[in-house]
Amino acid sequence: MTHLVEKIAYVGSVPWHGLGAQLTNLQPVEVWAQEAGLNWEIKETPVKYVEQDEPAHALHSFPENKVLYRSDNHAALSVVGHRFKVVQPGEILEFYRDLTEVSGFELETAGVLRGGRKIWALARTGQSASFKGDTSNAYVLLATACDGTLATTAQFTSIRVVCNNTLAVALGGRQSRVKVPHRTDFDPDQVKRQLGISISSWDTFMYQMKKLTERKVKSNEVANFMRRVFTDEIKGTPVVTERAMMATRNLFDGQGRGAELDSAKGTAFGLLNSVTEFVDHSRRARGPDYRLESAWFGQGAVIKQKALEHALQLIA
Repeated sequence: MTHLVEKIAYVGSVPWHGLGAQLTNLQPVEVWAQEAGLNWEIKETPVKYVEQDEPAHALHSFPENKVLYRSDNHAALSVVGHRFKVVQPGEILEFYRDLTEVSGFELETAGVLRGGRKIWALARTGQSASFKGDTSNAYVLLATACDGTLATTAQFTSIRVVCNNTLAVALGGRQSRVKVPHRTDFDPDQVKRQLGISISSWDTFMYQMKKLTERKVKSNEVANFMRRVFTDEIKGTPVVTERAMMATRNLFDGQGRGAELDSAKGTAFGLLNSVTEFVDHSRRARGPDYRLESAWFGQGAVIKQKALEHALQLIA
């Protein structure tokens, strides 16, 4: 089976996805680049094609598109339009240089997915909140893709310590994130300024989480929440993912990590964390690498956002 993860580096305890090689704390950006597999560049060249009917097999150009490839092994990454602006692997780590050297941030994990098509780094901000001994820490995740599947995205992420569940920080039901389309130049300073406006959203988000810990839920509310989260419309017909719904209900009912804590037992906060735990740790996937990509960038992230929106409705 082909793995999505090419290389990951991390500090501290083993990450929730269980992947990567451990580094010692406070390593410089240059070490992270080497150990996380981000020490190469994305190169580009015009699309070329051969006219088979011509005797000399003449090589022609198609200027509307270009091929992106790796500088280290020359492996092709994608074919994109000529207006596509590349964000280099090194730029992802450089984004954090002043944050780690001056502002007290600490890089915790970084890596490469899909052979270099998707790259990311995650740093702890130093902010945290605790409810009845149940602690969550604040992180900033920066990720990009060169295959058109993801804009360059910076977002605040909450990680619950007891179970390492991840959840994109939201304000008013919307994720606190900055997206830079690949037709726009990536300006790290501008992204930091925009994201700086959202730093205050951590306090608001944690206030919402506190309210969720105080909101007791009834049996019918639990059932309705699960059904809403795990129901999708397929060709206009509602379809419920029964297995996922049952597995998540079991996590909420006591099988989940931290499910018996006062903050989670029988509360809307417990409902939300049963979904994030299912997506991050239990959702069926071909391996932890597939689950990681889904939980941060794919369908898993969509499910968690849906759960957050429905949970916040319980305290609206």
